[in-house]
Amino acid sequence: MWTLVKDPSDCNGNSLSSWDDITRFWREEREEGAIYHAYLKKVTYHTLSDHEYEKGNEFSHLMWETQKIRVIKAGTLEKLVESLVTAKGELDSTYVNVFLATYRTFATSKQVLDLLIQRFVLSIYFWKILLPTTSGPKNELFEVQQKTIKSVISVWLDSYAEDFFDHPNYSCLHTLEWFAERYIPGSDLNVRARHKIEQFRKEASGSSELGIEFCFSICDEVDHMIDQVYHKPLAFMGISNQRFSEQLTYRDAALFKRVVPHQCLGAVWARRDRKAGKGGNVSGSVLATIEQFNRVSLRVIATILKPTDIRSSQRAKILQKWIEIAQELRHLKNFSSLKAILSGLQSHPVYRLRKVWAALPKETEDLFTELSSIFSSDNNMVASRELLMKEATAKFPDVDSSNKTLRRKNIQKRQSWIENGIVQGTVPYLGTFLTDLTMVDTAVPDVVEDGLINFEKRRKEFEVLAQIKLLQSAAQIYNFTEDKQFWIWFDSVRVYDEHESHDLSHMIEMHSDSTGKLKKKSSSLGSKPLRLDTSRLALFACGLDDRSSVASSLESPASPTHGMSLSSSTSSLLSYDSDPLTPFKSSDACVVKVRYESGENADTHIYKSIMLNNTDHTNTVIRKVLEKYSVDGRPEDHCLVQVLPDGELRIPDRVNVFYAKNDTGDMNFIFIVRSQQDQESQTLHRKRGRRRIKKLSL
Repeated sequence: MWTLVKDPSDCNGNSLSSWDDITRFWREEREEGAIYHAYLKKVTYHTLSDHEYEKGNEFSHLMWETQKIRVIKAGTLEKLVESLVTAKGELDSTYVNVFLATYRTFATSKQVLDLLIQRFVLSIYFWKILLPTTSGPKNELFEVQQKTIKSVISVWLDSYAEDFFDHPNYSCLHTLEWFAERYIPGSDLNVRARHKIEQFRKEASGSSELGIEFCFSICDEVDHMIDQVYHKPLAFMGISNQRFSEQLTYRDAALFKRVVPHQCLGAVWARRDRKAGKGGNVSGSVLATIEQFNRVSLRVIATILKPTDIRSSQRAKILQKWIEIAQELRHLKNFSSLKAILSGLQSHPVYRLRKVWAALPKETEDLFTELSSIFSSDNNMVASRELLMKEATAKFPDVDSSNKTLRRKNIQKRQSWIENGIVQGTVPYLGTFLTDLTMVDTAVPDVVEDGLINFEKRRKEFEVLAQIKLLQSAAQIYNFTEDKQFWIWFDSVRVYDEHESHDLSHMIEMHSDSTGKLKKKSSSLGSKPLRLDTSRLALFACGLDDRSSVASSLESPASPTHGMSLSSSTSSLLSYDSDPLTPFKSSDACVVKVRYESGENADTHIYKSIMLNNTDHTNTVIRKVLEKYSVDGRPEDHCLVQVLPDGELRIPDRVNVFYAKNDTGDMNFIFIVRSQQDQESQTLHRKRGRRRIKKLSL
């Protein structure tokens, strides 16, 4: 559709130059195997009339034309690969980037490569055999198409070399080598493919030999002994806050830079047990980042709970140091360890130590409140997202505070950064992006009508991946070096599981009660509740067992003393490499995980947690689940099933769930909508019960 206008003005003489280069949606177009969105784009250009050309004027009339642009919305794999090259034979860089970043969720590397080669060969057959080989527009189009397909393969090989790592066969690289030698003689594709094969083989052999290599050096052993003599082991309170924060940032930045963005896709990491096949792991870079997050959170809990025989005021100093380290991390824009420390401080075993929190200075208490507000779950953590995007590429953070003392310190530190030319990088909290991608994967279907691949879903996912890629560039700015002595101490800290942490917390509270009551301060947490988004660490599908496909969001209830308000959003990432996570449990309450299963959400691998009290009956628990999932319905129309290692246990109606559940298995439950037959039998049972009661009353 073409429209030419010599004078771009409306009937009133107003200029329409503001309409230039505007793209507007026109309609949806369908063809065999694909659905397209058609857009109309107005493009301006200048033309020169013959009369003004003779006068030597460079431009004469401003003109514009309307071009139709088609963007694929959904299609078969063949159509998606075909769209990598436009109708004019050109490279659509935006579409190529989206496709190469997300295709693993619906196709394999071998399938895509075979289709690209097939299209290249078919284009040769079409242009060289079916049409006469003459010079002209058709021949030029053929050459452009050939060049574009070769460019797509080159970009793929350069940007996503890991897709071709298929040890020991390397079938994709061998196919690419054969294709280049036969159809593109003289190009460097075959040389690059052969080089990649040799490189991958060396890496594979090197990694296998690394496991059996044994090396002993007398010099290294002597140096190690000297270090042990002249360097005293580190103690937590003896490590400076700056040193601590810099080392955590050094490790976090190194891990985040190695994250492969497409491994963050919800269908890849949150459901990796189904996608990898035969227990393979396809998201190692993501799991490494999550593991470091967990290590920090667990050491926060351990260092606070470990000395059980000290006074609350001494323990408050340990708590205060962690908050000050968190502030240093905020200055370094390391949101990953900052979130990990806050998650440890907000965990149930730590946050319930009311006498310890009451002993904190007012300034430290205000600082903790401000840091916690960064990750508030209000409006899908909008404060955290806005802050991250604001400071992602900034030279240093814009730290403000409502506390006058803190504000003065922040201004002084900012001034010192400016004077010394210090520029800070950025390490984000990866859990925000993993949550977004998991929710997109859960909420948006993979296929649309007629079984076509939903490529609009891939565009939504690519927007998140592009943000990760941008922040990886910002993480390159850090210039810290590894402190081996610090990491020796860090790795030597003994961490506790849920049961141990809970028991230690109770022991500390009992010890505090026996040593006398602390004087209550007007600014203590006991008299001034904090509003936090979580009170404990949460499991976000990071385990390495069969349950790793579950995206969990656990929130444990706050201590009644603190009056915390909780949110159902995922707050942190936590995994245990050896033992599975043991839910919080006491003699009167425990945390259980519940998954909602209905006809349309049966494949939703999202667990949420609720607090199960020893007074909760079946209907009470079902009401909690309905509220947690924001589902309208009656408790009578649903049932509760506990998942056991060897089967399932259906919880009867009108029983105390706390005592009816099986304590030998994990506290995992499924919330199911009753079938129509079950609902009718339940209604009949209730009517009979009411009649029986009526007869007894008569």
